[in-house]
Amino acid sequence: MKPAFLDKLLPRLRRIQPEEVEAHFLELARDKRFLETIFNAIREGVIVTDTRGTVVYLNDAAGMLFGLDPADALGRPLADHISGLRWKDLAHGREVVTRDIEVFHPTHRVLNFYVVPLMGEDGVQPGKRSHTGYALIMRDFTERHREAQETLESERIAALQLLAAGVAHEIGNPLNSLTIHLQLLERRLRKLPEEDKEGLLHPLEIARDEIRRLDTIVTQFLRAIRPAPLNRAPHDLNSIVRDAAEFLDPELNSRNVLLELDLAPGLPVLDVDQDQLKQAFFNIIKNACEAMKQGGLLKIRTGSDTDWIIVSFSDTGGGMTPEAMARIFEPYFTTKAGGTGLGLMITQRIIRAHGGEVTIESDPGKSLRTTIRLPRRDRQVQMLPGTPLPLPAPQRKRPVRSQGNG
Repeated sequence: MKPAFLDKLLPRLRRIQPEEVEAHFLELARDKRFLETIFNAIREGVIVTDTRGTVVYLNDAAGMLFGLDPADALGRPLADHISGLRWKDLAHGREVVTRDIEVFHPTHRVLNFYVVPLMGEDGVQPGKRSHTGYALIMRDFTERHREAQETLESERIAALQLLAAGVAHEIGNPLNSLTIHLQLLERRLRKLPEEDKEGLLHPLEIARDEIRRLDTIVTQFLRAIRPAPLNRAPHDLNSIVRDAAEFLDPELNSRNVLLELDLAPGLPVLDVDQDQLKQAFFNIIKNACEAMKQGGLLKIRTGSDTDWIIVSFSDTGGGMTPEAMARIFEPYFTTKAGGTGLGLMITQRIIRAHGGEVTIESDPGKSLRTTIRLPRRDRQVQMLPGTPLPLPAPQRKRPVRSQGNG
C-alpha cells in the first residue's frame, strides 16, 4: 500500500461503506505483519526512533544484541536502555553517523552501526518532506574484530621476538655480573667489625632484591614471546589445580582469602604440559589473591561438557572496568602498582598452545571470573549438518536474430 494512501483515505471516511473501511484496514494489518516478518528475519539489528530518541520499533536481532525486551523498550527513550550509546552525540539532524561500539551485555560483542535520519511527508505543508526520526542499523563485527586483534597481536609478538635475543644478552648478562659482585661485597662486609658494617648490609639486600625482580621480569618477558614447546603427557586436571592452589596457600592465608574448591570427579585425562598449565593456573590465582587485599572468597570449579574440560576461577576482588577489560591481555598492561603486565599474556599463550581458550567476565565493583576451556582428549569427529547446494539453472537458448543488409 502506498504511503499516500492514508492521506487520501482519511478525508473520504464518511463517504466509504463500513465494510470497505474494514477491508482497507485489514490490508494495512497484513502489510504491517508482512514487513515485521521481513525485518525479524534479517540478521542486522534495526531500531527506529522519533526525533527525540524514543523507540517506536525494533526487530528481534536488535533485541538480542542489546538484551532488550521489545514490549518494554517501545515508547521509551533509547538512552534509558543503552546509556553508553550517548544518543545526543549521534542524532545530528540529517547527517548519517557511523560508529563501532563494544557491548558487554547480554554477551561480549563488537558492533558496527550507523544512524540514518528518516524523512517523511510534512503534515502541515503538503508536498514538503520533514525530519521524522532515525533508523539505527547494527551489524555484528565480533568475529572480524577478533581476527583483526589476533593479526595485530601476531605482528606485535613478531616484533618482540626480534628483540628477545638482544634483551637476553644486553640485560641478562649485566644482571649476572651484578649478582656476583654483590656476593663479593657481602663477603667482605661480613669480615668487617660490627660498627663498620652497621647499616651497609640492609642496602645490599635491597639491591639484591631489585636484581632478582629485574631477572624475573626478563625471564617472564622471554617466556611470553618465546614459549617453550609443550611436553605433553596424560594428567589429571584436578591434581594440577590442587598443586597450583596449594603452592599459593601461604599467601591466601596471609591475605585472609577463603579458598573453595569444587572439583568435578571423573574428569577425562588430558594430554597437557603439567608445568606450563600449573604456571597458567598459578598466574590466575595470584592475580585473584592480590585483588582481594582485605580478604575475600576465591572459588575454583572444574567440569566438562561434550567438547571441553572447563576450569573457572571466581573471586570477590572488585572486578575490572570495561576499559581495563579491553586491554587485559596486552603485554605490560597492569592495574597493580608492582605488576609486570605479563602474567595473563603468558597464561593466554599457554592455554592457546594447548588448543584452548581463556575468557574473562567482570562485574565491576564486585567480582571477576576467569574461565579456561581445554579440548577433551576423547573428543570425536563431529559431522556438521549438510548444506544443500543450489542446482545450476537451466540455460535457455537464445533465438538467433539475423540482421539484414542495408
